[in-house]
Amino acid sequence: MNKRILILDDHQAILDVVTEALIYEKFEVRSISLGGQLFEAVSEFSPHLILLDYKLADTNGGDLCQQLKASTEHCHIPVVLFSAYFTMGETSRPGGCDDILYKPFDLDQLLQTINLHLENAYGLHLVKPFAL
Repeated sequence: MNKRILILDDHQAILDVVTEALIYEKFEVRSISLGGQLFEAVSEFSPHLILLDYKLADTNGGDLCQQLKASTEHCHIPVVLFSAYFTMGETSRPGGCDDILYKPFDLDQLLQTINLHLENAYGLHLVKPFAL
């Protein structure tokens, strides 16, 4: 099974680093930078997991997540929000997201989070954390 991850972030540096790291770990990755592109990208790419920035230039990631989770077609896709705007350990889940990665995060933490949600959603354990 191809492991497809869709990333939405309006900071190109984050898109570049996360995309390269996930490609290195053999994920198929699509990156987008505008919230208005999300639903078309989800329909075309059929991701197994979505990494979604919370604060975007054109919209709010929590609102986008809520729309995804309200859709019978896409509600099963795990959504992990990236955010520098939440307090570590906060229990609220904006938009019904499956998890939150607090910026700044490290690549091991990113992979552990992805593995957890892919395993929970699809029974897949895919990659080991980066070896340092």
